[in-house]
Amino acid sequence: MEIKCGTDIIEIDRIKDSIEELGDKFLDRIFTKKEIEYCESKNAQKYEHYAVRFAAKEAGFKALSYNLENKYQVSWKDIEVVNEKQGRPTLNIKNIDMEKVESIDISLSHCRNYAIANVTVLIK
Repeated sequence: MEIKCGTDIIEIDRIKDSIEELGDKFLDRIFTKKEIEYCESKNAQKYEHYAVRFAAKEAGFKALSYNLENKYQVSWKDIEVVNEKQGRPTLNIKNIDMEKVESIDISLSHCRNYAIANVTVLIK
């Protein structure tokens, strides 16, 4: 067994500024329809939720990049952050070979200025 880890932190205002300046062009490039619907449902706190999902995608990429021949073979939407019924976040992964992945654990957090995500992958 082997453990891979990825962590990312981002300023929430960077994501807010990108959304306000680029609008749907930015959102549609980075986030899936499910992610956009979820974040938009958070009203005044939507930017924190977008930012933490952005950080989760980066952290997921870092944790899973051991398995990539070329970092450009994965797009932003290939890593999707969704919530289980109990509200716990999890990742849906596309276009990355997951055959050797035993499990993935994700932790998300945000405060007034920053969003952070940690992804841990257990490899068989």
